[in-house]
Amino acid sequence: MNGNIHSIETLGTVDGPGIRYVVFTQGCLLRCQFCHNADTWEIGTGRQITVSEIMDDLTSYMPFMQASGGGITVSGGEPLLQIPFLLELFKECKKKGIHTTIDSSGGCFSHSAHFLSQLDELLLYTDLILLDLKHINRKKHISLTGMANDHILEFAKYLSARNLPVWIRHVLVPTVTDDISDLKELGEFIGTLENVQKIEILPYHKLGVYKWEALGLEYPLKNIEPPSDEKTEFAYKMLTQHWRKSL
Repeated sequence: MNGNIHSIETLGTVDGPGIRYVVFTQGCLLRCQFCHNADTWEIGTGRQITVSEIMDDLTSYMPFMQASGGGITVSGGEPLLQIPFLLELFKECKKKGIHTTIDSSGGCFSHSAHFLSQLDELLLYTDLILLDLKHINRKKHISLTGMANDHILEFAKYLSARNLPVWIRHVLVPTVTDDISDLKELGEFIGTLENVQKIEILPYHKLGVYKWEALGLEYPLKNIEPPSDEKTEFAYKMLTQHWRKSL
């Protein structure tokens, strides 16, 4: 089984608990204006890597991962565009007792029987999902990502109904995702979920601008600066106001 892979980070510390072996998949349906991995958007490209190749490499890092309570995280791009690959990979990880995490925007979630049958099997081998909620407002979500958010919110509800552990992530972009009423509404939505273990505010940064320029793309947020610590702390308070923390 081959996966279309953009890159691999062997000692990641920000994509789940402990030290992580992070696999960045190639391909995404969203076009987020703040994306720092715009070079992962194109579907069907990237390096073809087999599950066995990843497992052979990953095994050498297991002492670091296990000592820190870490594991493997599959990010992107959008990992759920390659569910058969993820399923085989996570099955092999579970044979070795490796903690498994998916970092997803939920952008390809569908209620189709075919998608759900594959997803449900994958979730049996998944310990944690990092769910990136870009925006609660539908129109603003379309403007920000090029896609509506109805199915993404449905994905969050779907995971909650199955009590699969989730960390919610929200990128805080001044004037784009920091409106008080939007943060309040997003916090209220998070309060309806029963499986949220952690909420993370990710302050907007410009580290991906050079990738946009290298791809010949005009970066749409070039005049926006990162949020202050005070605004980041305020956003966290708004998003956690109704949080029913899941242990």
